[in-house]
Amino acid sequence: MSSTELKKPNLFQSIALGGASCVFTVNFTHPIETVKTRMQVTGLSLGHTTTSLLKTEGVTAFWKGIVFAWGREASYASIKLGAYAPVRDALGAGKDAPFYLKFLAGAITGGVGSIIGNPFDVMKTLAQANEGAAKPLGTLVGDMYKNQGIAGFYRGVQANIMRAMVLNATKMACYDISKGYVADFTGWGRKDVRTVFASGMVAGLAMTASVSPFDRIRTALMNQPTDKKLYNGFVDCGSKLIKENGPASLWRGFIPIWARFAPTATIQLLVIETLYDFFGFASI
Repeated sequence: MSSTELKKPNLFQSIALGGASCVFTVNFTHPIETVKTRMQVTGLSLGHTTTSLLKTEGVTAFWKGIVFAWGREASYASIKLGAYAPVRDALGAGKDAPFYLKFLAGAITGGVGSIIGNPFDVMKTLAQANEGAAKPLGTLVGDMYKNQGIAGFYRGVQANIMRAMVLNATKMACYDISKGYVADFTGWGRKDVRTVFASGMVAGLAMTASVSPFDRIRTALMNQPTDKKLYNGFVDCGSKLIKENGPASLWRGFIPIWARFAPTATIQLLVIETLYDFFGFASI
């Protein structure tokens, strides 16, 4: 049976498969995310951050906040990845559709997912940025609710929505378009592992270049003390970061961001394409 004859998953089936692929992937990429967050918060180099983290807090510190990461992937990431194909198809953005329609589909699913997953993102960031002994999950959540209420779990939501829209639109649109070019150039099928891998790496690089400033601002907003407000929203935070550290600081942590995005995008896409194939669905 050719891929054109295979059925397409419905929205909920695709979200479930997307969530499974994202939760699986984050176990391998979370340490890179932890290093990236520490670099953005402290301003230290990649080598110094990694060495210091390992020496002072131990190997397990690289997985600080993993429980919140699971929650984030099961909510936000499952929607941004899993809902892409159904939303893209609903917009009529098929195989030969223009780039902007695929970009729009990715932006919609990324934005919606980020709203749902924001509380997990906030708690994950605080857990990763916390130096010393890891705070219990209940303590982190309790302190946030005590000091800032429900609103505290949605700190940085504006930056997170913008970041998610840019990230997912870039990732999924570039991946979708790249698959066509790779398949046409090499003769490999769209479901071929080599096609998925090459397209995922292209998407990872494009994501890093476009989303780094949003990621930097989001981290700063989410890492504010639970009992203190340092920034008044996205614009104020971005302005202060540029004033204090220069425009280039918005790309601080670029290497670990790329080191996380490239394998994350590739593994997620490989896994979801494998799951699509296992359940008899057409590829993305």
